[in-house]
Amino acid sequence: MRIRIVGAGAMGRGIAQWAAAGGHTVELCDVRTEAVTAAVGFVRSMLERAVDKGRMSAGDRDAALERLVPLDDPWAPGPEVELVVEAVREDLDTKAEVFGKLERILPESAVFATNTSSLSVTRIAASLRDPGRLAGLHFFNPVPLMRIVEVVPGAATRPGIPSVLTELVESCGHRAVTVADTPGFLVNHAGRGLVTEALALLEESVADPAGIDRIARDVLGLRMGPFELMDLTGLDVTAAVIDSIWQGFRHEDRLRPSYLTPNRVTAGLHGRKTGQGWFAYGPEAPAPAPEAPVTGDADRPVFVAGGEGAEGLRTALSEAGAAVESGAGPSDRALVLVPVWGTTVAAAVASLGLPAARAFGVDPLAPAGRRRVLAVTPASDPSAARDARAVLARAADGEAPWAVSVVRDTAGSVAQRLLASVVSVAASIAERSLATPADIDLAVTTGLGYPAGPLAWGDRVGAARMLDLQRSLHATTGDPRHRPTRWLTERAQLGLALTDPGTTPADCA
Repeated sequence: MRIRIVGAGAMGRGIAQWAAAGGHTVELCDVRTEAVTAAVGFVRSMLERAVDKGRMSAGDRDAALERLVPLDDPWAPGPEVELVVEAVREDLDTKAEVFGKLERILPESAVFATNTSSLSVTRIAASLRDPGRLAGLHFFNPVPLMRIVEVVPGAATRPGIPSVLTELVESCGHRAVTVADTPGFLVNHAGRGLVTEALALLEESVADPAGIDRIARDVLGLRMGPFELMDLTGLDVTAAVIDSIWQGFRHEDRLRPSYLTPNRVTAGLHGRKTGQGWFAYGPEAPAPAPEAPVTGDADRPVFVAGGEGAEGLRTALSEAGAAVESGAGPSDRALVLVPVWGTTVAAAVASLGLPAARAFGVDPLAPAGRRRVLAVTPASDPSAARDARAVLARAADGEAPWAVSVVRDTAGSVAQRLLASVVSVAASIAERSLATPADIDLAVTTGLGYPAGPLAWGDRVGAARMLDLQRSLHATTGDPRHRPTRWLTERAQLGLALTDPGTTPADCA
């Protein structure tokens, strides 16, 4: 295929490298000739690095470079061009102008694709005489390494075009997912579940950014915590995406932005690129503060109350040598540990008549690493909390001690709320038929690096248990952001997996 790429910036040169290495002839152009020259040099250096690392042969490098054709004029006639990929700046008028000029000089058979990450594909296409020839082809940066591409048909896109683009993407070694033309498409939309809930937890002073990130990594198994991720992406970018998706979905509560971000963006606290975000960066930045050492009495007796996860916690603590009490209630000196699922320690204290100063929450969500989470209430005795942390840090013989995070009591604790939000946003995408369950999970694992697709992750926990969690969060907080989706509710009631697309009326026609 002969492909013309218009725009030789970071995305354009990445797409050019990917397509040329995949066997296609690539015309790379830009209104700035120097940008094309720099992009070709960059692609050459990347291919040479691949040869040096043994990922590509010298012959394949030379062939790819031979297929890369720099153009001085983006508007030069191209009778053999079969596909145009536009990768200019994110501005509707600019993109419409580019495609308008291309429409006049390229054959009617050429397919047009926009690499927009946030604009409506339908609105870009509407400026054309033939809007049916245009679709979205959303790559992620760096293109050669981010092996997922969103194929986005607009409202007028001809039916055969998405399959042509999908075949192209997969022939070059990437995975393609078909996504509806909606705000954020798929990956950016699905990614709001993690960061919006993390910001909500910070708003409520449940934990600080470093504490939330530790729990996200060590309990949920994420490669990066949400605040690290915002600093890497840039808070200015993240906040703009959050706002645009929330507005695009008509102020959907599940996607609600935080009041914390506008002032930080205005102050230039954007993250790594400015040297200061949620954390400090650069050679002069102070080292991250270490976690407080465990100083309490690990031999103090404990009583485990409640149902969900209680027996497992009793067993684990007993195997670690803790003094675990049995019986109907705690002794006068015993710490009371309450595994909570979607509820608060405060509610357990009130309903079970527990001693408020000695009662603490423990998250029963199975950790990916060796970290437990202890929740304290305003009535907690600080000395008793230190002792509870020491007890939870105990490990069986031969095992490393547990890390223990201390957080403020909140419905469901930190990890449950993050997971519930991730699953809920993905379920709402599936519910609206914006993408198939398989494409949702593929896009999120590939594009965001989660340890599992959000729907498959929910299935690991269990649809019925996830529904119980979300109902409890909704009932405890009254916040509509936690209301269960129809997708989750139906599947829990019917015994279906969250990844099961289910039967639709069209299947029965």
